[in-house]
Amino acid sequence: MALLATRISKKPADWTDRELLKSVLRSDARGWAELIRRFRPLIYRCITKVTLKYSPSLGAADLDEIYADVMMQLVRDDMHKLRIYNPSRGTKLGSWIGMISVNAAYDFLRSAGRRPLLDKVDGSLDPHEGTAFGETDRTPLDHLIEKERWGHLNELLAEFTDKDRTFVELYYQKGMEADEIAAEMQISLKTVYSKKHKIRAHLVRCLQGLAGDSPIADLAVAAAAA
Repeated sequence: MALLATRISKKPADWTDRELLKSVLRSDARGWAELIRRFRPLIYRCITKVTLKYSPSLGAADLDEIYADVMMQLVRDDMHKLRIYNPSRGTKLGSWIGMISVNAAYDFLRSAGRRPLLDKVDGSLDPHEGTAFGETDRTPLDHLIEKERWGHLNELLAEFTDKDRTFVELYYQKGMEADEIAAEMQISLKTVYSKKHKIRAHLVRCLQGLAGDSPIADLAVAAAAA
């Protein structure tokens, strides 16, 4: 009984991340107040990590708008993004929220016409890539972000075999269809789908181990939610 009393009287600041998340998912006002107190500085650090590098002229109002979007993402659809968080994968709650914050910052730059081209782990590059329209639509900042994000992803792929790296380039970077990849790599269509599943699972594991301020940490959010 004494132990139970101790648990009930524990202050929110003393809650573990698991206890905090349970309180938040119950829509407990104390839980939300503690989540904001605990992670608000982290959210702003992750946001400014992106904006200072790619758009340092953004004002405080823009940063506040991104922060507000992060909070909306946390409550949207019955707190879906918080509910899909799985601590058993080894990712801390702060890292998870940090990745959501990084992603929100990139989304803001994208909506303002300064988007990174590598959007998510199973997405594709700009559909206008390589066309006259695409070349005039993209800015030098687009190229810079694309180059840096692919640079970080290539570091992540260092342990992959040459064939697997070729597959990642063809499927994720060039956006080629399965039959085109089969012809290019001289493998069967069945092998393409098998290799896609294997490589995707490996990428998800690698991405989930990234720190929240990594330029490609937001890919883990897309991968985990897929």
